[in-house]
Amino acid sequence: MFDVMHWQTNRFVILLDRPQVMGIVNATPDSFFDGGRHAPVGAAMAYCEQLLQQGADILDIGGESTRPGAQQPDLEEELARVLPVLRHAVRLGVPVSVDTSRPEVMRAALDLGVDIVNDVRALVWPGALATVAAHPRCGVCLMHMQGEPGAMQQSPVYAVDVVAEVIAWLRQRVAQVQDAGVALDRIAVDPGIGFGKTADHNWALLQRQEELQVLGLPMLLGWSRKSTLGALTGRPVEQRLVASVVAALASVQRGAKVVRVHDVAATVDALKVWRAAGLLPC
Repeated sequence: MFDVMHWQTNRFVILLDRPQVMGIVNATPDSFFDGGRHAPVGAAMAYCEQLLQQGADILDIGGESTRPGAQQPDLEEELARVLPVLRHAVRLGVPVSVDTSRPEVMRAALDLGVDIVNDVRALVWPGALATVAAHPRCGVCLMHMQGEPGAMQQSPVYAVDVVAEVIAWLRQRVAQVQDAGVALDRIAVDPGIGFGKTADHNWALLQRQEELQVLGLPMLLGWSRKSTLGALTGRPVEQRLVASVVAALASVQRGAKVVRVHDVAATVDALKVWRAAGLLPC
């Protein structure tokens, strides 16, 4: 039916003939990027609209900070943070993603009409896979992460080759999710930049990102404002806009179909220039 790669989600079939910009809405008080500026419900709602005005294709809304060392909120707190924002976002006419690992949050979000479950833990928590499999259409992004956010950056180690290990793990997890009844066109994958990986691991994943295309699935990449960019440039998080945009362009050049970013307007503009210059892959 479709001649181009696509991502089936709840309300939308997202055509991936051009890169999709996923705007990040952190409904948390401890975001590493904005320090909780968008944690109040009203602020998060307004920020959703602002990101759409800047050109976001998808909104990704989360109530758990997954920065290194972050503390996990309890279920009631996560629901209170995200549900009002999700309820508002699904009325804005674009695909909406919920960034969560909890099946209870997934179910509540999907009941509101949310389109995508974006899970840094790849549906491994009890009940998460069953929740997504029970839904007839929702999209899902499976991310690779070594360890848990609280301790994932404490000397992460890969036996031989981080790229090969990430590919093997994602391949196995995709097969398990398929076996549970989730159609392949509902699945995207994310190698998990900065999630249980050193700076060298992250650079290897970018330099050899094209190897992940062997999975045959849409790739979602999140380099935005990451500490690896800070280590390279020597700049604090608030000064990493340029590095973040360049990393997004590099990941698109190597096959990413969706880039998850804080800096929507700058990324959208950069992609327009890249496209006009004929530098985007077909």
